Amino acid sequence: MEWRKHIIADETVLLGKPTVKGTRVSVEHIIGLLAQGWTEKQILENYPRMNQESLQAVFSYIQECLKDGLLYTNP
Repeated sequence: MEWRKHIIADETVLLGKPTVKGTRVSVEHIIGLLAQGWTEKQILENYPRMNQESLQAVFSYIQECLKDGLLYTNP
């Protein structure tokens, strides 16, 4: 999955937070919904400008951030 086709960071949209291209829905928001128990189906129903591929891109983006150590914190 090439997440760069679906996830962008534009300083004029949500202060540059990574968002799903063509929306104002941030990666952070999507992960938060999943953490609250939302299903992928619920997300796609509530955010019709997103599709399965863009949702998969969110997961790929997070996976790459973890792999690159961008989300680690020191205890």
